Amino acid sequence: MRKLALSDEILLKVEKPARYIGNEVNSVKKDPRKVDVRFVMCFPDVYEIGMSHLGIQILYDMFNRREDVYCERVYSPWIDMDRILREEHIPLFTLESQLPVKDADFLGITIQYEMCYTNILQILDLSQIPLHAADRGENCPIVIGGGPCTYNPEPIAAFFDMFYIGEGETRYDELMDIYKENKASGKSRQDFLEQAAGLPGIYVPSFYDVLYHEDGTLKSMAPNNSHAPKRVEKQLVMDMEQVSYPEKPLVPYLKATQDRVVLEIQRGCIRGCRFCQAGMVYRPVRERSLEQLEQYAVNILENTGHDEISLSSLSSSDYSRLKELVYFLIEKFRDKDVNISLPSLRIDAFSLDVMSRVQDVKKSSLTFAPEAGSQRMRNVINKGLTEEDILNGSSEAFRGGWNKVKLYFMLGLPTETREDMEGIADLANKVAKEYYEAVPKEERQGRVQVNVSTSFFIPKPFTPLQWASMFTKEEYLAKARVVNEAIKSQLNHKSLKYNWHEADVSVLEGVLARGDRRVSKVILDAYRRGCIYDSWSECFDNEKWMEAFEAQGLDPAFYNLRERSLDELLPWDFIDTGVTKDFLKREWKRALEGIVSPNCRAQCQGCGVRKFGGGVCFENQD
Repeated sequence: MRKLALSDEILLKVEKPARYIGNEVNSVKKDPRKVDVRFVMCFPDVYEIGMSHLGIQILYDMFNRREDVYCERVYSPWIDMDRILREEHIPLFTLESQLPVKDADFLGITIQYEMCYTNILQILDLSQIPLHAADRGENCPIVIGGGPCTYNPEPIAAFFDMFYIGEGETRYDELMDIYKENKASGKSRQDFLEQAAGLPGIYVPSFYDVLYHEDGTLKSMAPNNSHAPKRVEKQLVMDMEQVSYPEKPLVPYLKATQDRVVLEIQRGCIRGCRFCQAGMVYRPVRERSLEQLEQYAVNILENTGHDEISLSSLSSSDYSRLKELVYFLIEKFRDKDVNISLPSLRIDAFSLDVMSRVQDVKKSSLTFAPEAGSQRMRNVINKGLTEEDILNGSSEAFRGGWNKVKLYFMLGLPTETREDMEGIADLANKVAKEYYEAVPKEERQGRVQVNVSTSFFIPKPFTPLQWASMFTKEEYLAKARVVNEAIKSQLNHKSLKYNWHEADVSVLEGVLARGDRRVSKVILDAYRRGCIYDSWSECFDNEKWMEAFEAQGLDPAFYNLRERSLDELLPWDFIDTGVTKDFLKREWKRALEGIVSPNCRAQCQGCGVRKFGGGVCFENQD
């Protein structure tokens, strides 16, 4: 094993050398020669973003608790280091041991966002690992993907040996044991892939054949290997008390995007928003106990030195012990000036008492996500919020001492009208007005600031809106102009600030989200044209992407600009998330009719996840 020590001369040439040196607080050191399996965990984006990801922290801790496994990390080198590695012919290396990634047993890549796909190819390329799984030999690492994008892995299937569908705590130990046994007995890479394919949640793309109709739609997808199941079932942790949680998380040298302690309070969501993939695929809701969370909070803050703790979940307001947990944190850390961050709160569930206690520590802006400007559109997406809820929640926040609010909306939702778009500006104006009505003049902390952000709706697999069509770049920009003009016409326009997401990025993301295996040719072509860090506006080059589509004979319009038939075979239909396609179809029809479905606690909607057993969706049911 040859360590690749970076010289001071090289480190002085890059913008942030601390991205590449490792040795952070709580990082794990083992002798690579004394373990059976070396697993390199990769986040295909820059270090500061990757270090903010909770999933890698959880798996890093879980793997390294095993004496026979050494889990190390690698992140996408920034452009300056990328250039040096290529010029100096230095293979990409891990942070912990500085050993080449290509010498590991596994390269595990967490795939959080479609716009990181070219960075996956960068990681493989710089590691000197063949880009296509079919070209890898016996000495190459097993490249395995996980994370939310694996709920449609087809656009990147050609680059992966396997995918793990679901939550990593359930099957990885078995997978490591199978690999160890296969390695010790001198069996081949193919032997391991066949054994792995027999594990629930493991998808080996090479074991499936795909055929298409003449019109380009998917005709069939069938196993070509007896070890591969017809459907791959997602894996879930049902008892949150029985899985480990990192009480000594890694502390980055550089300021990470989210430089704080993250306390995961629950998984899943009861709300049933029709646009939200996470709310569907992570069902059912599974809570951690209050007692466990209190202990974790004390230990993690002590082991990291952070001065902020964030309560993580898809809908924090729905955690049944939220008030008790917040009160505990405030009282426990009052003298240490620890800030409590409460993301993912619903306006209608905001507690004025909790807010007033949080404000005693430190304030920041509050983020609300109405998602749509009109009640009609909120009903379409099943947001479950009324204008009264939003304004009452805003009023309580303003009385609690806040004067900065961020409002998030989507444009381009199914059935959207000009009135729905203008409703975004109208609602933002009403929120600003609420400040001046709720807070006496002598108590105001200056002018209220309402920052309005719109993204363009992208249909995601396994959501009721997965069949919806999208729009062209020009149509998206026209929608943003409608909102911008409406914002400027509002009475409180000086208190309102509006920004919108890049339209061309949204168009590409739509293709990558619902694409099939043919899209991999475009991704590879775009990478070879120089596309990388596509999620960074300063790096994104739409022209190169469009050239890649043309060169490969694929049209983005095929994937984006047609409403799919309910009978069409979708590229991701081979995955079983527990949520049935019949349920999704029923919710799609209700969306088009603007009918609201109750949340899981109020009334079971028969989505299908009962088969997993346990979870909040089974409470109060007959």
